[in-house]
Order: sequence, then C-alpha cells, then structure tokens
Amino acid sequence: MNVEALIRAFESTRARSRAMCVGLSAEDYGLQAEPFVSPPKWHLAHTSWFFETFLLKPFATDYTSVDERYEVLFNSYYNGVGEQFPRPRRGLLSRPSVADILTYRAQVDDAMLQLLHTMDSANVEQIAERTRLGIEHECQHQELLYTDIKYSFAFNPLYPAFAEPPQTAAAAHADELAFDHYDGGLETIGYRGDAFCFDNELPAHKQWIEPFALAQRLVTNREYGQFVAEGGYQSPEFWLADGWTTVQTQAWEAPLYWREVNGVAMEFTLYGLQPRHPEAPVTHVSGYEADAYARWAGYRLPTEAEWEYAANQANAVPTGIEQGYLHPAPAQNGQALDQLYGACWQWTSSAYSPYPGFNPASGAIGEYNGKFMSNQWVLRGGSCVSVGDHLRSSYRNFFYPPDRWQFSGIRLAHSGALNGDAHDQ
Repeated sequence: MNVEALIRAFESTRARSRAMCVGLSAEDYGLQAEPFVSPPKWHLAHTSWFFETFLLKPFATDYTSVDERYEVLFNSYYNGVGEQFPRPRRGLLSRPSVADILTYRAQVDDAMLQLLHTMDSANVEQIAERTRLGIEHECQHQELLYTDIKYSFAFNPLYPAFAEPPQTAAAAHADELAFDHYDGGLETIGYRGDAFCFDNELPAHKQWIEPFALAQRLVTNREYGQFVAEGGYQSPEFWLADGWTTVQTQAWEAPLYWREVNGVAMEFTLYGLQPRHPEAPVTHVSGYEADAYARWAGYRLPTEAEWEYAANQANAVPTGIEQGYLHPAPAQNGQALDQLYGACWQWTSSAYSPYPGFNPASGAIGEYNGKFMSNQWVLRGGSCVSVGDHLRSSYRNFFYPPDRWQFSGIRLAHSGALNGDAHDQ
C-alpha cells in the first residue's frame, strides 16, 4: 500500500469539492428543489461526516467532533449508525452556516491527515480501505452536487448559470448511426483487478452473452427530437406500463431540460439556458424514456453485461469532469464505440441486483450499496461531470427508472435481425 499516494488522493478530492463551489452564492448553498436532491452545503457536510463516522471516531482515539449533533444532521441513510434528519427537509438547515460547515471540513481534514500519517500496523489495512471508500464516495457526491444544483437552478425563471461556457467550435453533423458487432459467449463480468472497486461490482463471475450489436455513439438531440415530433410521448405502444403511467401523471412531453423559447429549441444547462445542439447526445432522460425511444427506433437497450463486455474490448480510458466542460459534447465522428465515458450515463435494461455470491460488508458500512438492490435499473459508463479516474468498465451506477435529473442518455443495441419498422438514424 502506498500511503503517500492515498494521502495525495484524499487531499486532491477534498480540495476539488471546495473548488466546485467557488461560484456559488450564500443563498445557493441551501437550495433543495425536491426531496431527491440535496443542497450543496449538505454534500460538503455529509462527505465529511463519512470520514468522521467510519474513520475518525473508530480509529482516532483523541478525536472530538465539532458538534455531536452532526451525527444525525448529516447521516444520509445509515440505520446502523442511528437516526437521520429527514431527507426532504435538508434545505431547512440554514444552521449550521456554510462557514460552520467549512470549519467542520477543515477539522475533519486535519484529523484525517494525522490519522493517515500515524496509522498503527494493527489497523492500517482497514483504515486504508475505508479511506479509499470515502474518497470514492466523495467523488460520487461531487457529481451529485453538479446535478442537484442544476436541478434547483432550473426552477429559477432567470435560468442562472453555474459556470461560463467554454469556447468550443460547433460540431459537424453526426455520422449515421452504426453498430459494432460482438460474438459474445461465456464471459467474465465484474471487477477483476486488485485496486479499488465498490462491493456491488463483485464477485467477478461467468455470464453467457448471446451475439449482439452495440451502437457506436449515443442518441443525439436531433434523433430524439424526431421521436418527440412524431408523437412518441402520445403513443402508449412504445412504453412500459409503469412508464406510460409516469408520462401521464408527470405530463412529460420532452426530456427534462428541453425548452422552446420564441420558437427556438433551447436546453437548460449548467451554463444557463443555451441553444440546443442537435448533434449533442440527448441527456436527462429517464429509463422509461430511453426504453420507449429504443422501441420506437426498432432497437433495444443493452444489458449491463453486453455494455461491459464491449467496453472491455474497446479498452477506452475513462474521462469525465477533467475534460473541462459541464455538458455532453457531440461524438467524435469516425471513432468506433465513442462516448463510453465522459458524456452521459447509459441506461441498460438490467435490473440492479446482486451478482452471484455477493456478500455485503458487515456493520453499517455494508449499507452502502446492498440495500438498494431493488426496483432500480443499472446505468453504465460515466458522464461529463463524473470524475474520470473514479470510473471503470465494471462500475455499476443505479437509479429508479423514472429518474432523469442525472446526466443519463441512450445507447442502442440489437440482437440480430432488426424490426421492419426501424427508424432511420
């Protein structure tokens, strides 16, 4: 174990969370538009709570918390730790102030660095493993901070910008949709390395995969716009039953952040309200919308095993926020199996369930993933606001199929012969 490398990763991750918030006003820190999003200040506090709860309290004998009440205020869902402040009311926590939370973070950082520099040999492996988990946990919350503040900003009729857009050249028309074909067979699925992975990526196991084809790029705004224009949201034959009910009850007519302003196609982004780029991947669609579009187009969503098998063959290097933009970019024309990472998470048709032989850790820390393996769908890849070195081909993200506030998009698949009514892409 390289302790110095672990310390550098801890310090850089903690610094990145603070740097992300530089452009926020004091008022922005408390925004919570819906119960499923959290205020930025809560993310800053909860990630500190994680290190305090699972490392400092059990292993740093001389550690004293800034405020013991934080154990309840910033506990997300760990029943094994104790009571939690109600999630829908996190936006009411005007106190502790942002300054108080930054003081809390600084105290946790100082104590963690002391712990990492002075680990005793009896606990060194467990401390290192939990520190790495805490780092990866904070990477997840960094992505959530972006998506949550975007969702809350979207309710403001001023359409505020989180950041200034980068100067980029307009992309050419996307190549016609093409597919890579795979023979499949008996393949190993799940994490197989010796570095960090989440418990839900284990154990690696054999899975039979039938021959299939996977689209080389994600579905674009232009292509999804055809589905909208041709009445996709008014056509129940393309939708799963629960999806159609959701469309009706939520009055969905288009992806989450699409807007029409004086007849111009616009999209709300972290750069504010921007013209909708027709060749950029459609994003912020639910699993139900992804599935309905695939059916309408004459294709289907890939399984998570198909996605991982293809990604392993492509051997692409994961990218994310380090690319320098906060909205998905168009595909690189002519690049086979593009946009695996760094654009949008990709819905699969796979239910989020345990792998054969899955065994969660004991104690409260075992609640991290295992207890959510019900009624959710797996997404693969990573988005433009993911941390690139946090991702890998075996990474299993998961959300409920109606969820669409994440940067989630669509990659199509098929198993051989196409439906006769497949739409031209």
